[in-house]
Amino acid sequence: MGHWFSRNIVEPGKLPLLIALTSFVVTFVATRIVTRMIRAGKGPFGNVSSGGLHIHHVVPGVVLTVAGGFGAVACGRYGAAAVVFAVVFGIGAGLVLDEFALILHLDDVYWSDQGRKSVEVVVLTAALVVLVLGGFSPLGVDDLTADERQNRGAFILSLAVNFLFVLVALMKGKFRMAVIGTLVPFVAFFGAVRLARPGSWWSRKAYTRRPKARARSRLRTYRHDRRWDKVRRKGQDLIGGFQERVPGRGSDSS
Repeated sequence: MGHWFSRNIVEPGKLPLLIALTSFVVTFVATRIVTRMIRAGKGPFGNVSSGGLHIHHVVPGVVLTVAGGFGAVACGRYGAAAVVFAVVFGIGAGLVLDEFALILHLDDVYWSDQGRKSVEVVVLTAALVVLVLGGFSPLGVDDLTADERQNRGAFILSLAVNFLFVLVALMKGKFRMAVIGTLVPFVAFFGAVRLARPGSWWSRKAYTRRPKARARSRLRTYRHDRRWDKVRRKGQDLIGGFQERVPGRGSDSS
């Protein structure tokens, strides 16, 4: 059954990746449910402490991620061991990225506006893995024909140009477009040619003596954020549970 599934549902060698993604998503959802229950004072769950020290779930997440990653490298992509380590890695990654904002800010911002970055990173990670499972290779090299693959010069040039677009998009403060652009051709290109976001490296360096460009950048960013922020925040509230505001409750789980 497992052989039929891996042969007909996913490409050969991608079954561990599918299992890791499933474990990752299930762990994130389960963790958010548990933390919301802890915050609301419901259920048998509670924060984990040792000697007065609160232990965030990123700690076991790091351990599981390291164990699953090294185990996967050691055993390869096939066999029962690969499936086991894929599950371990997916669980660990789900626990770690659920507290990505804590790692970024070095502060317990789980339920704050800064904590929304964790939800963004989890959704973006899951989306990129789904793209890989769907057949996308980094930088769109799966779109090359047999003749194009033989032309190493053109192939290397296409990689270099796309990498340049990704780099420019990052410098312009367009993180999501840059990351997705590593997998989907031309996404990073649009991020690279559009105006930089205010506060980005590109804006500080290139728009210093261009007041019109700075003004257009601020106006375009304002209009974009006004249009999409409410939609994004509603999605984050639905996924991450930020709509629950219970004063005095704990902010995390084990």
